[in-house]
Amino acid sequence: MAGSRQAGLALRALGAAGGEGEVSGGAGPGAAGPSPGGGKRKRESGEQPGAQGQKRLKKKQRPRSSSEEGAGTEEAADGSTASKKKENRRKSKVPQERTEADSEEDINQQENRSSLTNESSKRKKKDEETEGAETRRKENSERAEGNQSTKEELSLAASEEETNPPPSSLVVLGDYDRKPVQKVQPFLPQWLAQPKLVQKRIKDNLVPIGEVPGIHPRLLKKLQMNGIESFFPVQAEVIPAILQSASNGYLMGQGGYRPKDICVSAPTGSGKTLSFVIPIVQVLLDRVVCQVRALVVLPTKELAQQVSKVFNIYTDGTGLKVVLITGQKSFAKEQEMLVQKKVTGYCSLADIIVATPGRLTDHISQTPGFSLTQLRFLIIDEADRMIDDMHQNCLNQIVKAAFQVENGSGSNVLFQRTKPGPITAASSYCPQIPLQKLLFSATLTQDPEKLQQLDLFQPRLFTSAYSEKNTLGDGTETEQDTNKKYTLPEGLSQCYVPCDLNSKPLLLLHFMLTMKFTRVLCFTNSREASHRLFLLVQAFGGVTVAEFSSRLPPNERQRTMKEFEQGKIQLLISTDATARGIDVKGVNYVINYDAPQFIRTYVHRVGRTARAGKAGVAFSLVLRIQERRFLRMLKDAGIQDIKKHPVKGNSLKPLVQQYEEALRKLEKTVKSERAQKRA
Repeated sequence: MAGSRQAGLALRALGAAGGEGEVSGGAGPGAAGPSPGGGKRKRESGEQPGAQGQKRLKKKQRPRSSSEEGAGTEEAADGSTASKKKENRRKSKVPQERTEADSEEDINQQENRSSLTNESSKRKKKDEETEGAETRRKENSERAEGNQSTKEELSLAASEEETNPPPSSLVVLGDYDRKPVQKVQPFLPQWLAQPKLVQKRIKDNLVPIGEVPGIHPRLLKKLQMNGIESFFPVQAEVIPAILQSASNGYLMGQGGYRPKDICVSAPTGSGKTLSFVIPIVQVLLDRVVCQVRALVVLPTKELAQQVSKVFNIYTDGTGLKVVLITGQKSFAKEQEMLVQKKVTGYCSLADIIVATPGRLTDHISQTPGFSLTQLRFLIIDEADRMIDDMHQNCLNQIVKAAFQVENGSGSNVLFQRTKPGPITAASSYCPQIPLQKLLFSATLTQDPEKLQQLDLFQPRLFTSAYSEKNTLGDGTETEQDTNKKYTLPEGLSQCYVPCDLNSKPLLLLHFMLTMKFTRVLCFTNSREASHRLFLLVQAFGGVTVAEFSSRLPPNERQRTMKEFEQGKIQLLISTDATARGIDVKGVNYVINYDAPQFIRTYVHRVGRTARAGKAGVAFSLVLRIQERRFLRMLKDAGIQDIKKHPVKGNSLKPLVQQYEEALRKLEKTVKSERAQKRA
């Protein structure tokens, strides 16, 4: 029984491995009886399906079971006779059925096990994938946390480095710390960056005229006769510098070298005019032949007249001749004052010329015999305006005329000069008169590009724009006026009045009638505005008023200026014609009726008062729209000591009724003037 059962199990296992048709055929009724060749078929079917079953098992990767082991033993049982197998099958059919059921159960169990193993393997794969994804997420989160921690550490390290910077010997490569952007500081030439400082406080730094070295006794007497006992700080510094540059005479510089040019930037009313008049007159005292040795170029006629008066005072009795060229006289008369024609040729009648740019260029090009080849000093007053305007390239024409070769022959050929170049043995063989430039202004620019147009030679700068140190009661020092671009007179008080456009005339009348201002110089931005304001104040009455502008002839302007200085006129309404350099004596108040658009205009306007160390007040009527820009302009220039002076509307009400009547009168006068112009 045991052997037959084993054989049946082996056959069923082979049938299951070989195919379902084999299993059903073995179980059918045809399988009970022997058939011819049945042993061979069974052997073939036992060999071939066994090989196929092994291939399928290899593909499905199933583990070997007990039925497969039985199939292996069945191969050994196939070696026995077929008769034993037939007998065993005949003896027990029921056990065969049982064995078939058992084998089917075993196969089902194997399939269930294989499916379970497949599912378990799939689950393992899914679990592994989910575990891998989770580990990746964890790694990414750990990396992100690590990056954040490193960023925090870097930021902490950067903050620590900012608070505690490393020593300068250590260099960190790849450092991306944010550093404050440094402002680019302008690179100035040495003469601009390190100027000669001049004291700003006039009263505290007066120098007696006898202590300034090198001044001629004749000029000292002239100074004393004009009531000058002390020099201002600018004069005490600049006069010796110019005298030193001409210590060997005007024909040659010190040691045979070309003298240095001089630039002076000092407040209005600090004595700049006298600082070049005294040394030029002294240098030319010993001249033998009359030639144009000094040329002073000024932007306005009134300023030129003022400078020529100072020259006439100090050249009186010396034989030096001063000629004024401003266009106030006819061109032919000015030519007669400049040159004289003789048998031998033209000869100069002027040692010192004071001129305006336009008239000077006309004489350079049109006056025969007018020569600047012996020019020793070229003085440019109000140099910043000359640089800005350049007056049809006036300065270049002057320099070109100064180095122009004359057509004549004779002894003068030896002293013909050429444009200066490198100093060599050949260039120093023939002596020639050097040309020295002297620049003066209250608002001298520090722009090297603009100053380059003047072609200065090793210039020296004298300036009063610097920082002062004041000692306090406890002995400590505090700096003031640092980085000031412009300096104002010491005794000047500045105020501004915020107002509306309609209230500006009322404010001016309030200052004159209610506040009792005297000797007031009022500035407007145009000739038309000054003329209308003059007519309005005149129609209002109660104030002696006059106007001063280029619309008036020169004689009338001179008369008006004299009456104002004598105190006959209390209010002088002017354009910027009087703002540049004119020394108007006795100005107590300056009122900017129209707020200036540029800081230099403001500096020159308010500089008409508080001159020569005296006290003065400047008021500016500023529209509320202009207030912010006006204060920013002053702040950028380093002017911060201006006070706000509001005027209440109640104080203007008593003037309104009379002001309206004056407006009606003004309308009638303007209509009549227009009718006269048309006629």
